[in-house]
Amino acid sequence: MSLVATFLSVGSVTGAIGAAVAWGGMLSNLRLYTRTARGDRPACAGRAPVVSVCVPARNEEANIEACVRSVLASVDVPVEVLVYDDQSTDATPAILARMVAEDARVRVVPTQPLPAGWNGKQWGCERMGQAARGTWVLFTDADVRFEPDCVARTLARAESLGADLLSTVPRQVTGSWAEHAVIPLISFVLLSYLPMGRMRTTTSPAASGACGQFILARREAWLASGGHAAFRASMHDGIKMPRAFRSAGFRTDLFDGTDLVQCRMYRGLGQVWRGFAKNAYEGLGSPALLLFVTVLHGCAVLLPWVTLALWLAGIVMSPWVPWVAAATIAAGFAQRVVLARRFAHAWASVALHPVGILMLTVIQWHSLWLHLTGRRAWKGRTAGAPAS
Repeated sequence: MSLVATFLSVGSVTGAIGAAVAWGGMLSNLRLYTRTARGDRPACAGRAPVVSVCVPARNEEANIEACVRSVLASVDVPVEVLVYDDQSTDATPAILARMVAEDARVRVVPTQPLPAGWNGKQWGCERMGQAARGTWVLFTDADVRFEPDCVARTLARAESLGADLLSTVPRQVTGSWAEHAVIPLISFVLLSYLPMGRMRTTTSPAASGACGQFILARREAWLASGGHAAFRASMHDGIKMPRAFRSAGFRTDLFDGTDLVQCRMYRGLGQVWRGFAKNAYEGLGSPALLLFVTVLHGCAVLLPWVTLALWLAGIVMSPWVPWVAAATIAAGFAQRVVLARRFAHAWASVALHPVGILMLTVIQWHSLWLHLTGRRAWKGRTAGAPAS
């Protein structure tokens, strides 16, 4: 057997195992990652203010008003909205001033110079968390939109789970092909690989996850775990915040809020590339894990296509290898169909699955290079560089 045939045989088996692991993880996690009922309401409803919704904003004139108004429309649970204007140079400050004058529940937390060693978003969230009056704080982004019963049902789920921190991946609204290809992979990776069963039975930091677009936290626990100062330099609060909570002995959890909150996080290839590159490597945390994930996705998603192409080109290989490759491809598409139905992903994301995995892999390695060269940046700031 030639070296190529041997490689394809080993790769095909590895890919099939990887696809099976992803399917098994998804099926197990979908039993735990569930939605709340429409009538769910927290036992603490009526205490004012129960939830302080914190929105960091840097040049968000296109988003900030719609985000704040969606929060203000919340029912059954009193809310206040805190916004930290992070040195915006567009119309964000004027929009906020108007909204503060219109509704006393909206507060703008005074801007302070960004201290050395802080990421801008984490500094804004720290300032808002310290100024919050609520028993709970909900950290979100300006491009997120809330349904009226979102806060109440999320708080009810946190109470029922006994969670000090609760997060969800909002329904991801996508428009361009690059958005379709990459953004829904958030749910694919989360549901395929996070051990949610272990998350529910331990406070191990390794068995945790969150989405930085939507994180509800009990304020006392947030303070006791060190607030956002515990991960001040990070660009990935979705990883770092639940780990900080668990390191302090608190419980974190996840639920399916697809019907409660939505987000159009990026628009077009450029924003997708820059947005994921800023923290894709940080989300993995080590070159060894990045290499492992690259091999896993390479064998389970990309190699089967190469195998079929070589088979069609007449390359000699074991007769079972093309069949395994075809079955692995079918399993990947079938998994994406399940996820698309469950989380309202655009159907184009299913067809673009191998393209998305290839793009994500390249972005992850590019993110590592940016990390090693000190060039990770977002919204005009480079990680670790002086504020501007």
